[in-house]
Amino acid sequence: MLKNKLINQCFGVLCIGMAVTACKTPTLVQKDTKTMVTASYNGSQDSTNSGKISWRTYFSDPYLVALIDTALNNNQEMNITLQEIEISRNEIQARKGEYLPFLGLRGGAGVERTARYTQRGASEATTEIKPGKEMPDPLGDFQLQAFAHWEVDIWHKLRNAKKAAVTRYLASVAGRNFMTTNLISEIATSYYELLALDRQLAIIQQNIEIQSNALRIVKMQKEATRVTELAVRRFEAQVLNTQSLQYAIKQRITVTENKINFLLGRTPQPVLRSTGDFDSLTPRVIAAGLPTQLLENRPDVKQAELQLEAAKIDVAVAKANFYPSLGLSASFGIQAFNPTYLAKLPESLLASLVGDMVGPLINKNAIRATYKNANAKQIQAVFQYEKTLLNAFIEVSNQLSNIDNLEQSYSLKEKEVLALTQSITISNGLFQSARADYMEVLMTQRDALESRFDLVETKMQQLNATVNIYRALGGGWN
Repeated sequence: MLKNKLINQCFGVLCIGMAVTACKTPTLVQKDTKTMVTASYNGSQDSTNSGKISWRTYFSDPYLVALIDTALNNNQEMNITLQEIEISRNEIQARKGEYLPFLGLRGGAGVERTARYTQRGASEATTEIKPGKEMPDPLGDFQLQAFAHWEVDIWHKLRNAKKAAVTRYLASVAGRNFMTTNLISEIATSYYELLALDRQLAIIQQNIEIQSNALRIVKMQKEATRVTELAVRRFEAQVLNTQSLQYAIKQRITVTENKINFLLGRTPQPVLRSTGDFDSLTPRVIAAGLPTQLLENRPDVKQAELQLEAAKIDVAVAKANFYPSLGLSASFGIQAFNPTYLAKLPESLLASLVGDMVGPLINKNAIRATYKNANAKQIQAVFQYEKTLLNAFIEVSNQLSNIDNLEQSYSLKEKEVLALTQSITISNGLFQSARADYMEVLMTQRDALESRFDLVETKMQQLNATVNIYRALGGGWN
């Protein structure tokens, strides 16, 4: 009686000691999230947002739509991400299984012979046993039992671990969505670059024809002694220079095609594309909506938000390690030293029920370090979320400004191209009537070619700006 009382007192002191020491968790510095988003982009409160438009509607070119479709199915990086999502889904199942009871079956058979000159062997040898009642030697052991174990989730440590796994799974889905947006954007910009290169190649070929005609005229004038051999050689050099440009353009076309092929997960091959007039393409009108819409539209912002939420849950899981855990174990089955006795009930029945409480008392350095690391990662996640949100807002602001400036630039370059195109006809006429030097003709042709190249480049930048703003607004994934 006194012994039981002493045991109960010791157990009570142990529980109190574990509870007291568990309450002494380190004091950590916390950080709140700052949502740095302005009320509007340019003073407009219009909530119409181009980022919510489906990519199939946003991009009207059927060739571009077909390329994006293929990439979303075959892109290797996308398929790798899908497997990462599957891993995250499996992690949820693993965490869920940790706080549910574990039930199993166990069967075993063995034989044991105790050595004579051991404590157990000597005691068995000196024990007086009636004839026919001796313990079998060697002693068999046959058993079949069901067993169960359950850690009672008092502090919700296991449930929070599962909740963190679910949140990270959702973050991986958001990461996949962000990759989808970037993949669509990359294919579209490469596609428009390909169209621009086609147009530049056509311009070069037109200029080669114009310059070749000018060279023939100069040769005729030389025969008529109106110009010298120097003029002929300068015009000839100009034609050769322009002809060499087409091969650089062709190489860029090959590189851009193969970039698209890589994104589509296929071997090098020609990329089917529109053959229409590139100059007639009109950039899409953009509606940016409100900055607050980025919180739900941008997948990377959503991913950072979910990762922050998971990091906060990890802190709660790490804190629960300071508290004692309660476990329950049970078993039920049959056991005998001879297999023929297993069927003799209830003599062969065995059963057990055990409860145990385990908690840290001293030397909790590892637990403290885990707790502090979890909090540090949570603070990192706060900064990462703020950085991602700020970057999203700046990207939209930059692209809106870019669209306006490119529109003004394209309008002026159109006028420049028109003026230089007209100047070619004028310079040729003046040269033929000996009222202009051949260098003026060459310079005019060169300037006109460069201006047409610049106009195509600006048009491509305009089209790419509509792609970039679509990506910045979070379009393409939904």
